[in-house]
Amino acid sequence: MGVFTGTDSYYFHQGTNYEVYQKMGAHPGKENGKNGTRFVVWAPNAREVAVITDADDWEREYPMERGDSVWEVFIPGVKEGAAYRYVITGPDGMKRQKSDPYAFRSQLRPYNASVVGRLDGYRWKDGEYQSRRDNTKIVESPMAIYEVHLGSWKKEYKSEEDEDGFLNYRELGEQLAAYVADMGYTHIELMGICEYPYDPSWGYQVTGQYAPTARYGTPDDFRYMIDVLHQNGIAVILDWVPAHFPQDDYAMSRFDGTPLYESADPLRAEYPIWGTKAYDHGKPEVRSFLISSAFYWINEFHIDALRVDAVAAMLYADFSRPTFTPNIHGGHINYESTDFLKQLCSEVTDRTTGYIIAEDSSIEQGITEDIHKGGLGFTFKWNMGWMYDTLKYLSYDFHERRNHHHVLTHIPDYAFTENFILVLSHDDVCPGKGSILTKQPGNSFDRFGGVKALYTFQFTHPGKKLLFMGQDFAQIEEWDFSKSLDWYLTEDDAHQDVMKTMRRLLEIYKKYPALYADSKDSRIFEWINRDWPDSNIISYIRKNPYNYDGALVVVCNFSPWHHHGYACGVPKEGRYERIFSTYDTVPGGGGPEELGGFPVLEAERAVCDGKPYRLSYGLRPFEAIILRMM
Repeated sequence: MGVFTGTDSYYFHQGTNYEVYQKMGAHPGKENGKNGTRFVVWAPNAREVAVITDADDWEREYPMERGDSVWEVFIPGVKEGAAYRYVITGPDGMKRQKSDPYAFRSQLRPYNASVVGRLDGYRWKDGEYQSRRDNTKIVESPMAIYEVHLGSWKKEYKSEEDEDGFLNYRELGEQLAAYVADMGYTHIELMGICEYPYDPSWGYQVTGQYAPTARYGTPDDFRYMIDVLHQNGIAVILDWVPAHFPQDDYAMSRFDGTPLYESADPLRAEYPIWGTKAYDHGKPEVRSFLISSAFYWINEFHIDALRVDAVAAMLYADFSRPTFTPNIHGGHINYESTDFLKQLCSEVTDRTTGYIIAEDSSIEQGITEDIHKGGLGFTFKWNMGWMYDTLKYLSYDFHERRNHHHVLTHIPDYAFTENFILVLSHDDVCPGKGSILTKQPGNSFDRFGGVKALYTFQFTHPGKKLLFMGQDFAQIEEWDFSKSLDWYLTEDDAHQDVMKTMRRLLEIYKKYPALYADSKDSRIFEWINRDWPDSNIISYIRKNPYNYDGALVVVCNFSPWHHHGYACGVPKEGRYERIFSTYDTVPGGGGPEELGGFPVLEAERAVCDGKPYRLSYGLRPFEAIILRMM
């Protein structure tokens, strides 16, 4: 008799079995007095399904019994750690060996077999963190994310046979917790955790939606990593890919000999741009599979949030497709995927402790709007426009920037349409794009100064923050997934200066509510001067929506020019304390006092920038400053 009950089946076929992983997959245990493992798999169109394991040198097939569309078998003697595959005979009579879509563990590539694993056994120590976490208030809280690819953050080759130099999850947990806490980030975002076969995909072509990649250890090793990060007060975001999967024969592609997880419509079955299969979000069983995966990472691994990759690809039926199947109204919006995303966001935020972030490059509005108000229900959305526009502006020569000033200054015009995260992500520094440092013109002094001004702009602009690893010490080379970051650069004075600047910005960002109490209320941001293109300077105020209590004045000079006697308009009389300058971390303050090394300024009554008061001081090349209204 199987364990997959009629109730399980009903909700699975309704697309609402959100903990189906507790039955599907390989579960070790005892039945009829014998220790072994029960295997459960969905293969509705298969003629026959069997299990093979390495315990029998892959030679013996254990036939499974069919329920309505789910196959089961209990195999005595198969223990935790055993590798296994399904042998599926499709409607065409062909046998195919497949890994388990619900496997909790996987073999390290290139073997790719599934591995029997357990859900229980790990003893968590993050209870204090869990008790004080309140993700319902995350929009109003500081959020500074450190984005990490574990395989290239650091490497350590431990033997001549070690070709990858990967650290174990446990080593990574200890070292990352120390680094992230020291710098002052609040969150860490992990790329490439769900199992994947092809390293250059960076983990975005997933074959194991329930399996932490074996590159860095076991699931319990991964749990330990999350545990350590939580014990250090660091929240964890997991990159999660429900849009598509690779076409590898051993995995989900034509799993039971037919299009099962992918669409049967050839115009919707693939994403040509990636050469991958598109999940069929219209199938209830696929929804149960994917949303259950989201619940799995949050419930079983204490993940704080999921960052959903490639949202635009799911929203548009014509994404990367020259020919497509339109929706019932003849348009290009994919209603099945849109409904799936609404269901995902609603169920995760209502039933778990987690929240959902959209990596979205679409032009659709309401991505982070409440579902009942017509939105998709995401908590946050990556602000790809901010990233694109800012880096585009900074790529121009200093004299040329005057002709593109609007590229920088129009960004706040849409800053309040969504709950945004400002990202300088791995996509900005991947092969062919250069690093944040080398994207900019000028000599070494210009580039380092430009980096610090950019980070000041990012950390004082409305929206949460994300920075990819290595950029907080101005990595020179663009990111290469196969190599470690160039940590030796942190011994150099110029790179240390960037690190110190970033550490100070993180401290200020978390200290002043005007910088992190984001909302869709445009009154939290006020321009001082956005219309001086020849100077490469912008200035603005961050404040609460109602008054100037706790307000901060920000001035960013993106040019190599000294501005002696620079004047900046302010709305109130009184004293203004300089709490930050990009020159603060330079030995000796980076220059004489009259060029900007002031501690406190007194506003004088004089109209400037349309404001009734004025501050006058010297603004040095690439200097960005933050002033507090006292």
